[in-house]
Amino acid sequence: MNSGGDNVRENVKKFYGTLLECTVDLKTSASACSLAIRPVQSVADALSQVHPEVLKKFFGCGLPFPAKLEGCKVLDLGSGSGRDCYAFSKLVGPTGHVTGIDMTEELIQTACQYIEYHQKKFGYEKPNVTFVKGYMEKLSEAGIQNDSMDVILSNCVICLCADKKAVLQQAYNVLKEGGELYFSDMYASKVVPEHMRDDPVLWGEGMGGSQFWLDFIKLAVSIGFSTPQLVSATRIEIYNSELKEKAGDTNYASVTYRLFKLPKNAVQSVATVTYKGTVVDSPDQLTFDSSHSFKKDVAVEVDGEMAAILQNSRFCSDFHIQISDKPAQPSSDSTQQYCHLNPFQLADKLGSSVKQCSKISK
Repeated sequence: MNSGGDNVRENVKKFYGTLLECTVDLKTSASACSLAIRPVQSVADALSQVHPEVLKKFFGCGLPFPAKLEGCKVLDLGSGSGRDCYAFSKLVGPTGHVTGIDMTEELIQTACQYIEYHQKKFGYEKPNVTFVKGYMEKLSEAGIQNDSMDVILSNCVICLCADKKAVLQQAYNVLKEGGELYFSDMYASKVVPEHMRDDPVLWGEGMGGSQFWLDFIKLAVSIGFSTPQLVSATRIEIYNSELKEKAGDTNYASVTYRLFKLPKNAVQSVATVTYKGTVVDSPDQLTFDSSHSFKKDVAVEVDGEMAAILQNSRFCSDFHIQISDKPAQPSSDSTQQYCHLNPFQLADKLGSSVKQCSKISK
């Protein structure tokens, strides 16, 4: 995509707005990766109430539904037909609000058609969902205010954007302190070769624009986010023979990471934390990510960064937190430091990959 971000956007708009009619038109198993993850009951219930036409034109690759969204102001980057927004609408409740932003006119139109339907379905006095046409690299231009969102979510669209740094910087800006970016996306096992980045179909499928996972980690930290926490990972199978040949030895995974905007003066000290069992759907154990799982009433020692996340985020009231006298370990930018965040290792450990046939990719 040497001609720049504008050409990337136009190709993606065409690919998702007119060339694809429904989810099964995609040529990889990316759209099926969410099937490999079993949602908690509240999320399953919310998804089951989304209008079928919205589901039909949904192209996401994951299941980015963090716990404890009730009352939150949520922003969905690349909201598409609105599937996730409407599920979030149910989860945030009548006191919360969901804003979806997308650049594709056809998908915005589809999403807006069902605002009243879901309002009545959920029994709300007024809608709690707004859809905005705009670019996730330019949230301020779309009217999204800085320091205004509790949670930002996204489902397999950042890989479609040419300027990943701008997306992450804008997300950081509009989050409140203690806010969270929780999103699913496609990642590559290595830096994607230039010839793949120049292929419109590869880009539309998410392959051409997928970021090397380690580059993403370092970029997020450089912007000011906490170290991304790896939540889930599923290898993506490429079943179109032509695309598979183009991909060569580059592998892909559908990955969910969560990262937080901590206060700049947040103290990072080792702490002992005890989960109270107060998060909905997690009365006995709260699985925070692939490395942190907290059992009710069981004290666990966590590092300074995780302690700061729990202290400053919406999860603060769900933990007893006792700061230790132990000094926090100095951070390092080495590859070895981030090896536990390698999604391909996690996917292989879990044995998670998805194979799915497509009607146009025999």
